[in-house]
Amino acid sequence: MKGVLLALASVLLVTLAQLTLRAAMSDFPPLALLASHPYAVLRLAVGLGLYGLSMLFWMLALRHMPLNRLYPLLSLSYVLVWLAAILLPQFAEPFHWQSLAGVICIVAGLLCVSLPARKI
Repeated sequence: MKGVLLALASVLLVTLAQLTLRAAMSDFPPLALLASHPYAVLRLAVGLGLYGLSMLFWMLALRHMPLNRLYPLLSLSYVLVWLAAILLPQFAEPFHWQSLAGVICIVAGLLCVSLPARKI
């Protein structure tokens, strides 16, 4: 159970990292003007820091569970980033039915891999 919780923390952190980096890069200034935009650099640094923290949690999770049980959980970050990009007004990305179908496929695949096999 500890491994799953650590992996889920990693998934949440990598999701936050993706969203933070997207927000940082959406209005990132040209390199020549970087010194006059410290907030943009800070958001970029926070996003990269969240990635690093996510990797730390992932490595800790690997100490408690085998990779073949943990790795499918990473696909949850695709679903969470997709949902956040559509639902959060800061990103306001458009909804497409094809994307929803892809997310459903990801969740179905996650369930197929993660649920215990039944004996016939």
